[in-house]
Amino acid sequence: MIFSKTLNRWYSINKRELPWRQTKNPYSIWLSEIILQQTQVKQGLPYYEAFLVNFPTVFDLARAEEQDVLKLWQGLGYYSRARNIHLTAKYIVNQYDGVFPNNYTALLKLKGVGDYTASAIASICFNEPKAVVDGNVYRVLSRYFGVETPINSSKGIKEFKTLAQELIDHENPADYNQAIMEFGAVQCKPQNPDCSVCPFNTTCFAFNKNQIQQLPVKIKAEKAKKKYFNFLVIISKEEQTILKKREGKGIWQNLYQFPLIETSKSMNQDEFHSILKNHDVLKGLNYELSLYNETAIIHKLSHQHLYTKFWIVTTHASLTEGITFLEIHKYPVPLLIENFIKDFNF
Repeated sequence: MIFSKTLNRWYSINKRELPWRQTKNPYSIWLSEIILQQTQVKQGLPYYEAFLVNFPTVFDLARAEEQDVLKLWQGLGYYSRARNIHLTAKYIVNQYDGVFPNNYTALLKLKGVGDYTASAIASICFNEPKAVVDGNVYRVLSRYFGVETPINSSKGIKEFKTLAQELIDHENPADYNQAIMEFGAVQCKPQNPDCSVCPFNTTCFAFNKNQIQQLPVKIKAEKAKKKYFNFLVIISKEEQTILKKREGKGIWQNLYQFPLIETSKSMNQDEFHSILKNHDVLKGLNYELSLYNETAIIHKLSHQHLYTKFWIVTTHASLTEGITFLEIHKYPVPLLIENFIKDFNF
C-alpha cells in the first residue's frame, strides 16, 4: 500500500536515534513501552537508562524490593505502571523462566500490558503483524483519513484499531509500527504541525479540508474534582520527621508522604489548628504550627486537582516513628512531596 511505503520511507530518513531502537530484546522493549506510556521521550529516556543500569535483566528487576523500584520511578507519575512492571517481572521469572512470551495473545495476559504494549512487543521483537494504536497513531489516522469518531469512545477504539490493522506492513511490522508512532510524534504534532513538508499533504483529508485543529475528535473528560490536602511536616529537635506509607488502592499506592489531613475546603491557620487537636500523630506532643505556603500548591492529576498546603509542626519531643532528615531521601515519594523536600532543603 502506498501509505505504508511512504511512511516507511519517511521513517528511514527522519527517525530519531533512540536506544530501544537498537535492540530486539523483549525486556528492553517492554520497559521502554511501559515507561513511555503517558510520558514524552525526553522525559522517559533517563528513566529507561536508569532502569537498565539498576536492573539489567528481568531477573534483576524481579529480585528488587518494590520500594527501590518505586524510588527509581519517582517523578514519572502513574505509579501503578511501576508496581505492574515489578509484578510482571516476577511472573515472567517464575512462570516463564525469565523468557518473555513470543506472541501477542500471551503477552496480553501479562499484568499492565494492554493491546498497545502487546502489539508493540509482538511486532518489534517477534515480527508479528499487530498494529499499535496510541495517541500519535490516533492523530495520524484521524487527520489523514478524516475519521471523526471520538478516539476515546468504544466505537472509536475499535474503528481505529481495525483501520490500523488494515494498513500495517505485514513484511516489516516492526519498522511500520515505529514509523507511524514517530511520524505522529515528530511530524504530525498535536499543535501547529508543519504540513508544508509532510509527504502526505496532497492526500491528507485534514490538511486539504483545513481541519488540522479539529481532528482527532475526543469526548471531553468529566471536570476534575477538587481535593484539599494538608500535609504535616513534623520537625523535631533531633532533626527527625515522619513519613507515612500510603496503603490501599488509589493515587500514590505504596509511596510515602508526610502525615495527611484531607479537608473539605482550604483552611486558614485558626481553622486548621482546631482540627489538629484530634490527630493521632500529634497526640501528647507540645508543638508550634506555621504554614509553609500561604497559596495552595495545585497538583493536577488526571481526574482530580489537589489543593495542597504544607504545615510545619515543630516540637521539642522525640518522635517514636521518626526518621532522620538524611533518611528522607531514601523513600519513594510522589512528585508533589519530592518538590517540597527539595524546596525545604532537608
